[in-house]
Amino acid sequence: MDKHEGRDAGTIRLDDPWYDALAVGWGEGEDTALQRPAPGGRPAPGASDIYVEVQRSAAFQEVRSRYRRFVVPATVGFFLWYFAYVIAATAAPGMMARPVVGSVNVALLAGLGQFLSTFLLTWAYARHARLRRDRAALDLRWTVFEQERGQERSRSRGEGR
Repeated sequence: MDKHEGRDAGTIRLDDPWYDALAVGWGEGEDTALQRPAPGGRPAPGASDIYVEVQRSAAFQEVRSRYRRFVVPATVGFFLWYFAYVIAATAAPGMMARPVVGSVNVALLAGLGQFLSTFLLTWAYARHARLRRDRAALDLRWTVFEQERGQERSRSRGEGR
């Protein structure tokens, strides 16, 4: 973070690629890389070109592919497990009522298994994101950030006009 000097000395500028300009006053300034949409709903020329270029890049496609390779099977597996529990509870109440230890029955263990599987899946997702996607996504974010800054500099020098 850098503090501004001069007229806006009380404001803080965040030079962080994770800083979300959209969440804190999108298009408020003339000198920002993101501009208000032009008439017709399209962004100002050049503002979205960086994002389209990044979206088409092999690095972005790899991050998305890694995301999908984890999320799709995990979601399908979790829903199958959830529906198996619901179907077993309604279609086989005798099996679900079978005692396992004392007053603990199959239904109670399966219900607790639902909670456990939710927490395990959350942990696995966070671990997968940290190990397989976060670094690549941050690299992409830095790339976009640097391209936006380069675009800003060229606009402030009058090169982009």
